[in-house]
Amino acid sequence: MVQAYGADTGNGSAERPQPDESRFRSLLKRAARDRGIWRRGIVLALCAVVLTLVMVVHAQIPNRVGNLGSLVETFLPWIALFIPFLLLLALLRRSATALIALLLPAVIWLNIFGGLITDKSGTGGDLTVATHNVNAGNPDPAGTAQQVAGSGADVVALQELPGGQVPTYEKSLAARYPYHSVQGTVGLWSKYPLSNTRPVDIKMGWTRAMRSTVKAPQGEVAVYVAHLPSVRVKLHAGFTATQRDNSADALGEAIADEPVERVVLLGDLNGTMNDRSLNAVTSQMRSTQGAAGDGFGFSWPASFPMARIDQIMVKGVEPKSSWTLAATDSDHLPIAARVEL
Repeated sequence: MVQAYGADTGNGSAERPQPDESRFRSLLKRAARDRGIWRRGIVLALCAVVLTLVMVVHAQIPNRVGNLGSLVETFLPWIALFIPFLLLLALLRRSATALIALLLPAVIWLNIFGGLITDKSGTGGDLTVATHNVNAGNPDPAGTAQQVAGSGADVVALQELPGGQVPTYEKSLAARYPYHSVQGTVGLWSKYPLSNTRPVDIKMGWTRAMRSTVKAPQGEVAVYVAHLPSVRVKLHAGFTATQRDNSADALGEAIADEPVERVVLLGDLNGTMNDRSLNAVTSQMRSTQGAAGDGFGFSWPASFPMARIDQIMVKGVEPKSSWTLAATDSDHLPIAARVEL
């Protein structure tokens, strides 16, 4: 008689284990017999603990030596890149200790930055704003101005305006924005009337910040435009951010003294929301990207964005959505947000 496929052959087993299942069980048995699985990878486990500590106590890393704390906080989200690298090494070493230790930085990173991964943008909003560091060496100022205006923003802030190119920006934006003011190297263009426009002293010796009251249909809102000093990383001096920090303090004082209840800050702050040195500003305002953005919204450098140093921040205003715009001929990406007054 022909034996049916899969029938009991009398050897006590109706079916043989599948090859993949057998291989998996074999690996488990070998791992269980491998007493070194817990001893190997101690260094990798320690590296995982160090990553965890950097994220948990980054605010305690001192700035006294080369502004190290601010430098770490500027690129804090990129710690995530070390986790899969250590994971690969842990698998190659077949280290259970390292694999378990890697859960620590993974959980902490998700706790800090997980909210930025999802899309929090919503509908609604009655005022759209945009800001862009146009780059003093921009070869196409007219095209850059028109591209930012094409975002449909009601209010546009520009930074790093060379004196010789201001007329070009004014001409390119005149049709869409009947109201504007340029103070030093920063400017504000608006579809709605401006009043009480003046420069803001951020302790630089020349004007790189301003404020104006925008009379939107839904009410007045104070709009600040700022370009804080640049920072550099130098081997002999570390993270040279002292001048920026002083300017941030001065800007924070001006915003704290602002009599208008609703405030919007647009500009290149040369720092991220994680950087403690911008606390004078960030402690009293919300980032539209953090509240209503899609992803991290990195804006610099435009060729490969690694940090969001261009900011739209609000006080007394509800963010509804926030996004980056397409690249221009600048080294920064323009950013925009829609808010509800």
